[in-house]
Amino acid sequence: MNYEALSAFLKYHRKQAGLTQEELAIKAGVGLATIRDMEQGKQTLQIDSVNKVLALFGYEMRPSRAAIDPYVIWKDYFNKAIVITTKNRQELFGIIIEEIRDAENRIVKWKFVANRNAIAWQKKRDAALEEIIDHNDIDEIRTQ
Repeated sequence: MNYEALSAFLKYHRKQAGLTQEELAIKAGVGLATIRDMEQGKQTLQIDSVNKVLALFGYEMRPSRAAIDPYVIWKDYFNKAIVITTKNRQELFGIIIEEIRDAENRIVKWKFVANRNAIAWQKKRDAALEEIIDHNDIDEIRTQ
């Protein structure tokens, strides 16, 4: 869980709603200390209390995949025309040509050829035409 993001989210939405910490605590049915802890980014929060507060703003805390499984990329997108959206919202159009593994044999990076370099790379497999993308920087991936 990203406690800083939760803290910022809660402060923002509470202020947008024009509520004090005490008013929010009463509306959510939690203690004032819970609201203060959440806004300070405390890392030992009760999930049910967090969900009570988030529900007031139409949200809930639930499990979500932190990153795309490298196997899914390898299986479904390897050597295909794709669009990668990075965590900083940059879109990369091209082809993944190779996985890069760490010492434990986990895929941690991808060799990628951008569309603008694809024809030249097919003629001459020049590493200067390739890019390395850190797996953790990938937010979304889809076919072109």
